[in-house]
Amino acid sequence: MNTQPQHTSGLMARNVTVGYTRDVDVVRNASFTVPRGEVVALLGASGSGKSTLLRAVAGLEPVRAGGISWNGVDLVEVAPHKRGFGLVFQDGQLFTHRTVAENVAYGLRVQRLPRVEREARVTELLELVGLPGTHARRVTELSGGERQRIALARSLAPQPSLLLLDEPLSALDRELRERLAADLATMLRITKTTAILVTHDEGEAEVVADRVLRVRAGAVESDTSEGLPA
Repeated sequence: MNTQPQHTSGLMARNVTVGYTRDVDVVRNASFTVPRGEVVALLGASGSGKSTLLRAVAGLEPVRAGGISWNGVDLVEVAPHKRGFGLVFQDGQLFTHRTVAENVAYGLRVQRLPRVEREARVTELLELVGLPGTHARRVTELSGGERQRIALARSLAPQPSLLLLDEPLSALDRELRERLAADLATMLRITKTTAILVTHDEGEAEVVADRVLRVRAGAVESDTSEGLPA
């Protein structure tokens, strides 16, 4: 019987365990897959371990046991900045001393993209997130919703292999959060971005994601996708 994965194109987390102390595991034996082009939500209450699991995928938390791979390549020993993943956090973490355009272009500068191509990409992304013509504005002049849109544009600009979103809308009010969730879903489909969304909001998960995985007490309860080895 063939026990090899039926697909290795994308992310595979296999029996991942993460703990901050020797005796306490925040994530336990978590297994799930994210095929390329899919958006998956990790849904769970505060303290369930979903954000810790996301940080382990990003390389920001060490994996105590198990494995994480992308396209069949093991990532456990790969530094975060070499994984080619994008990150968006709840507060956006924008550079407040830079303009909107400078924020969006940050990853493109790291990639050493030529100036003309960089400027065209920034303009394209600002139009995508619904903020055209804001290149010269300071991020301190933006509303909370606008700042999150710029954070999304910055993360999408370098065309990451995988976009990791950690409660990106939770600091916004309900009406704005619902509107941005729909917009986020559209952005991810237009750009064909593979993504993992961490959220505690079931409605948000259903709107944004193709598939929802529930996280409880550090464990992923079920992954209905095929491809995990027995």
